[in-house]
Amino acid sequence: MEQDKGELSQSDIAIAKYGAEFSELGVSGLNRLGGGVYEEFLTQLLYPRAAAIYKEMADNDPTIGAILYMMEQLIKKAGWTVKPGGDSAGDIAASDFLKECMDDMRMSWDNTISEILSMFTYGFSFHEVVFKVRKGPDQSNPKFRSKHTDGRIGWAGFPVRSQSSMSGWDFDEQGYVKAFEQSAPPNWGKTLIPLSKGLLFRTKVSRDNPEGRSLLRNAYRPWYFKKRIEEIEGIGIERDLAGLPMLTAPPDVNIWDATDIDASRLRAKAETLVRNVRRDRTEGLLLPNGWEFKLATTGGSRQFDTNAIVNRYDNRIAITMLADIVMMGGDKVGSFALGEVKKSLLAASLEAHIQNIADILNTYAVPKLFKFNYFPGMTDIPKIVPGEVETPDIKELAFLLKSAGLRPANDLPLMNLLRRLVSLEPLTKEELDEWYAVPIEEENNTDTLSSDVDPVGHSMDDNSQNYVDK
Repeated sequence: MEQDKGELSQSDIAIAKYGAEFSELGVSGLNRLGGGVYEEFLTQLLYPRAAAIYKEMADNDPTIGAILYMMEQLIKKAGWTVKPGGDSAGDIAASDFLKECMDDMRMSWDNTISEILSMFTYGFSFHEVVFKVRKGPDQSNPKFRSKHTDGRIGWAGFPVRSQSSMSGWDFDEQGYVKAFEQSAPPNWGKTLIPLSKGLLFRTKVSRDNPEGRSLLRNAYRPWYFKKRIEEIEGIGIERDLAGLPMLTAPPDVNIWDATDIDASRLRAKAETLVRNVRRDRTEGLLLPNGWEFKLATTGGSRQFDTNAIVNRYDNRIAITMLADIVMMGGDKVGSFALGEVKKSLLAASLEAHIQNIADILNTYAVPKLFKFNYFPGMTDIPKIVPGEVETPDIKELAFLLKSAGLRPANDLPLMNLLRRLVSLEPLTKEELDEWYAVPIEEENNTDTLSSDVDPVGHSMDDNSQNYVDK
């Protein structure tokens, strides 16, 4: 029934009657001023200064570098697939198109994920979404260059906007982020990139802070002390090996007489000399008559074992990132069972992170892509699905299938899941029927798996121990 002109709809009446229910009265309470965020209580970890410190931690510390590299490789190994929005031909075509777009960007999908994972170091990663018209590989203009020639609109890429180039954020009256403000070399001009044109990935959302929280934040204190102890240790080793420089002036020269300009000049030169003594290929001294130089030994051992102290801080760094599995075996302790627990904790953490990445892509990037591309009969938008970081043990999986009486030979989704877990290509329905066909009479005579039939429909000759097709 059509609504008469001038007559209010139910939604209009609800808004007029319950107006406060449709608006926000408070704000998130994010500590911000202008375009800056001031949630961090350590001033050195406020952006933009924080970017340089986090970069030093990631690039200069072997423990942190190893952990970040391990996380990145485990996530890249997980793989990414596309799930159709339905079973119609339009859904399948849309799913194939989305997969094509993922594989048709300027930067490969794996490298794009690597750029996104910079949020582990900095707490957030902002990417601009750029589209192109797919007119073929021979186009000179990158706005049209593609592997495909169907004229559809695809992704050109998700280029990262460096965290160190971030000069601030643009907020609306309610405190929601509207845009990313960038000031980058070589021109250092300010550019405002609307959030509607980008993707903001964060490790953690608290008070809707656009800067998230770096995985290195809790590791900052142990890293700080470890760095300085190693520097002191290096100086101490050098002095222990080279000796403590001692320079004695002639008896008739009073270098401590502040009123004597020449004596003060000699003292300054002597202090410079003892500070700069090094044992190397160019070592040597030229002294005036009467001056005496010698290297005194420091003598005795230190009260502190710096190796144990540095190892303690390394362990604390790894624990803050749930990655202390990398430290196992270094001190010749640790059990296999404990290693499995630590591995599972790390895998669960990484799977939560890649699911977060997939949610951002499916919420913002994928729907916008299909605003530009229509597929007749499509019931719902396809989704990007991340794989598993930790795959189940093959022996345990085979035992589970046999115990449950499951036959992957008759179940295409289950078969493809198993094949993906062992890094094999998925099968089509026709390939499954051809390769794993079971005779009708055998199907009628066998209700459950026999002891000599494996879960994927093969039989095993007890004498030869070779698998043959049933």
